[in-house]
Amino acid sequence: MSYNGYFRTNSKIYKQDREFYDLKNRAVEYYRANGVPQKMEVVLNEMFFEKPDDVYGYLANYFSRLSRPPVINRVFGKEVYDGKGQLTVQAEVFCTVRNEEKTAGWAVISSHTEPRGGAGQNPGSANGNDRRKEAVMTAVRWINDSLCPMLKGFEPGDQTGVDKLLSDFYLAHFLEDQERQAREKDNQQSSEPVPEPATPPKSAVKDKKGKKNSTEKPIPPAEPPVPVLPGSVAVGTVSLAVAKAGAEIGGVPLYHHITTLKRPQFSGEIHMPLPMVTVLSCGRLSPGKLNLMEEVMVLPKAGQTIKQFLATVLELQREITGIMNAASKTGPALNAVSDSGALVIGYDRPEQPLDLISEASHNLGFVLGDVMSLAINCAGHELMDYQKGKYDAITGSPKSPNELVELYESLTSKYPAVIALIDPFRKEDQEQWERLSSVLGNTYLLSEAVSKTSGSHTLPGTRGFILQQTNEVTVTDLIHLTRQLEGAVTVVGTTNGEPCDDSLSDLAVGLGVTLVKLGGLYHGERLTKYNRLISIEEELAQQGRLGSGNARFPLSAGEQEEASSTAHS
Repeated sequence: MSYNGYFRTNSKIYKQDREFYDLKNRAVEYYRANGVPQKMEVVLNEMFFEKPDDVYGYLANYFSRLSRPPVINRVFGKEVYDGKGQLTVQAEVFCTVRNEEKTAGWAVISSHTEPRGGAGQNPGSANGNDRRKEAVMTAVRWINDSLCPMLKGFEPGDQTGVDKLLSDFYLAHFLEDQERQAREKDNQQSSEPVPEPATPPKSAVKDKKGKKNSTEKPIPPAEPPVPVLPGSVAVGTVSLAVAKAGAEIGGVPLYHHITTLKRPQFSGEIHMPLPMVTVLSCGRLSPGKLNLMEEVMVLPKAGQTIKQFLATVLELQREITGIMNAASKTGPALNAVSDSGALVIGYDRPEQPLDLISEASHNLGFVLGDVMSLAINCAGHELMDYQKGKYDAITGSPKSPNELVELYESLTSKYPAVIALIDPFRKEDQEQWERLSSVLGNTYLLSEAVSKTSGSHTLPGTRGFILQQTNEVTVTDLIHLTRQLEGAVTVVGTTNGEPCDDSLSDLAVGLGVTLVKLGGLYHGERLTKYNRLISIEEELAQQGRLGSGNARFPLSAGEQEEASSTAHS
């Protein structure tokens, strides 16, 4: 029958019949083009023979395997507060999954508005809070107005592609900001009179008798601080949020997803990083004269699970508190906790906090060096008094760089349980880094000055680096850094303003670092990360994938030589 003969001509319903017929033809063509009839036939035949109890669940599982991969639909940024009550940014990734928008991942990372260690910096001041607020507002605007449409359509598993877009976006804004500052500087200089030449500072130092000592060299001037672009925290936050979305969509834990990104097709054992737990803080903000020990940390020896080690550390902290309270004549002596989650104790000499830990461990029936080792974060870059040209290591008793070398040598000789020093000097004092490394031998010198912008700043004598995901540092940046530093001691570390997010623990495990520095056990945002480490370790043990002995540290003599070579290559 012909098309025209099929329809009744000159009928009122002729037009409706023809439209319906056309609609059916389009539907048939649409389903045929997408292979729906063939796939329906296959699944119905398979289901008939298998006869599942949940018919519609069977159909849902079958067709879900045929659906398009999820893609990012939008990214949303908003202001939140970190562990110190300071403003920071949260990024949330929404993906289109089988035609529906779903939350796939969110992230909050540490941020700071200016480099640490600058003279006169006070992030908690009104001016510092204003700068931070401006930076956070800029980051939120970047995420919602710029990055959201740019990332639409990316697969959440395409971490490399996403991070390249984020890095290019950051670089464009960074260069634009540099050009703006250069123009402002040129305009300012052209409008100001030429200043008189400044009198050069005296290079000689007087000794106790008032005579000039020409053997003491002037300290190298401070290098310009690495600029922090306001809003840059948007880049690192979105990068981590996308990584979490990729893990969620893939149905795997974040640490597994990061491991796969770094080492595709890897299915071997995974070694847990060793936790560096801060137990005491005797830095600049402590009440005593001692400024040199920003953090005194304990590390486990081989053969302990993370859960066992943390239980021992909690016993050690209780014993320390008991010793201090018993020695106090005015009631409980310990009531202050640092931002890093450790007890704040005021001391006047560097031996005192180490003696306290030694006494507490002895009371618990073990010797330092057998069950746990010690590491000290000296934060040397924060202690330089540029007017005196000396480190304010102990109030009233400043130390020159060479005198500080002697102090470290004496301290580590008296306390062999100290196996690592973090940032014993400024990075400018390279001669002292090298000299200290040669005199200390097996003690590890670790540098905290590693980021995307500063790079792995090579310092003589360093055997490892602390990596932090802050501001513009992406997940891909961390993967590249750990690949470059393969063989050296690598540490994933926190900052003072930590968010209540356990992703850092997954990052440390997935990146395969040697150590993880999460602070003390007194703040909830720190304990969240330690609890996550315990969960990961138990999960890997159940799967039979937990590497024996966890991360290997300290290294053998041959491994130490290789680590030092890797750190400087």
